[in-house]
Amino acid sequence: MPFKPPRFWSLPPGQSTAAKLLAPLGWLYHAEVQRRLHQRKPFKADIPVICVGNATVGGVGKTPFVRHLAERLGALGQDAHVLTRGYGGSETGPLRVSEQHTASEVGDEPLMLAQDLPVWVSADRAAGAQAAQDGGAEVIVMDDGLQNPSLHKDLSLLLVDAGSMFGNGAVFPAGPLRERPEAALKRCAAVIAMLSDEEAEPSDELTHFAAGKPLLEAWFSLDPGAVPDAPMLAFCGIGRPQRFFDALKRAGADLIDQVAFADHHPYTEDDLAPLREDADRLGARLVTTEKDYIRLPEAYRDGVHVVRGRMKMRDEAALDRLLQELR
Repeated sequence: MPFKPPRFWSLPPGQSTAAKLLAPLGWLYHAEVQRRLHQRKPFKADIPVICVGNATVGGVGKTPFVRHLAERLGALGQDAHVLTRGYGGSETGPLRVSEQHTASEVGDEPLMLAQDLPVWVSADRAAGAQAAQDGGAEVIVMDDGLQNPSLHKDLSLLLVDAGSMFGNGAVFPAGPLRERPEAALKRCAAVIAMLSDEEAEPSDELTHFAAGKPLLEAWFSLDPGAVPDAPMLAFCGIGRPQRFFDALKRAGADLIDQVAFADHHPYTEDDLAPLREDADRLGARLVTTEKDYIRLPEAYRDGVHVVRGRMKMRDEAALDRLLQELR
């Protein structure tokens, strides 16, 4: 289901009555996550499993980073397959995603990744890992699942939004945390600081948090020539909509208007007809992300420009060293 985080999750600690009232539930949630992680014996695949995870609910850029990571593994001579639970899709798997599938069946992110990589959808991560292994994978890159105890991870990477960090610092439902960040950090080999752009730097708070672990810097960059030379009305339903709008502006886009939907929003005619009318009235082109375009009904895709981009890293060699050590 599409999800928009409540506003109080982003308020400073101690400034929300709702967060204070929900805090006991957060403590119980964290305790249950830790209990499951420590009491369940995970399935261990015969090939390495790399987990790309985070400590918070919602988007932080995991899927673009998963694509980047799998492509780096390919450059190192490893046939990497992606494993995901297929959020928003009806299929439980395990199954390999193909161009015949739809976003409603397998989820928007798996369908997007499958344009470039072998992707497996499985609600049961262990069964999915076995299917990928049987399907020829030499290494598995798991999109999310850091808090899932069913599959052994040989290498875990903790992605952190360098801007919002951990919100109000409270565990769900009092805040955006899936578990305490320090607990997640103990199970990870490195922290990936997800920056807003190439000019940004990790804060002192994030540097202090990652002390003792490699801190790698990454950001999402639009492809050269991706932005049309025309007035634009941008829309998207991703974890951090403002990142997309800001990236367009940095690329020199003539952005007349912007509309944000909830992450994984299932677009309908009621959403898209007004957008098209507004674009026509403003003399603007409709633009959206790769992930959103996949969720558009085919009848409404014509005339919508897809702005694509890729993950970039400050120190690619540092990531390669982690992957080579895994081999």
